[in-house]
Amino acid sequence: MALSLLATQPLWLSAIVLVGLMSFLAMAGPLLVRRYVSLEQLRLNNEVAGFKFATVGVLYAVLLAFAVIIVWEKFSEAENATAQEAGAIATLYRLADGIGGNPGAALRAGVTRYVRTAVAEDWPAMERGQASPAVTQALSGAYAALMTFNPSDNRGTALFAEALNQLDRVTQARRVRLVLAPGVVPRVLWFILSGGAFLTIGFTLFFGTENLRVQAMMTGILSFLIFSGLLVITTIDHPFGGAVRVQPEALAAVLEDFAATAQP
Repeated sequence: MALSLLATQPLWLSAIVLVGLMSFLAMAGPLLVRRYVSLEQLRLNNEVAGFKFATVGVLYAVLLAFAVIIVWEKFSEAENATAQEAGAIATLYRLADGIGGNPGAALRAGVTRYVRTAVAEDWPAMERGQASPAVTQALSGAYAALMTFNPSDNRGTALFAEALNQLDRVTQARRVRLVLAPGVVPRVLWFILSGGAFLTIGFTLFFGTENLRVQAMMTGILSFLIFSGLLVITTIDHPFGGAVRVQPEALAAVLEDFAATAQP
């Protein structure tokens, strides 16, 4: 839950809390343990703890790397879906010119309304992991506008089929956006990732070295790497609402193209 809350915070604040603060606390761990457990007692655990720590470290590293890769792939999928949606809309707008007449004008108006509504309302709604009903209505309006076209020849039939195909691509791309908006990491995986981080770092407290300062530094470095990975997952888990998010720049650029095309 705490990691999910950090996802909505600025990147610098998330980095300070998740990486800086946790690394500092991890470095304080060996110092605190050494006050209550002697070096001789800790040294007795070095051989056995080293073998078990290697197993624990490898298991957690695999889990963390797997989570980072999956989240990054989903973030890239969200970017691609937005770009594909913008491309399909631009194509559909140009096909409306070929349709012409009232159906073509209605289709251009419907597509323009959809893009404006998506930028203004869908993105704020996706920050909350939801969908905007107004955007859904605007998309339905674009379909209704296209259905007013009744082709009378082969050229018109081909235009209608391609326009319907591009509109379907818009629908599919938006559906991908909405599915990815709430985040892709389930709570059970968050629990395992956060719990595994504390267990892995806590395992280093069973070791004892002559140079306590070096041991604290090694623990801090390990903590920095682990929580840096968690920071990556946290910031991009919500592609449209996290600290690093997909912006509607592609759709906004399409709107600018529409405005430039409309000018005489």
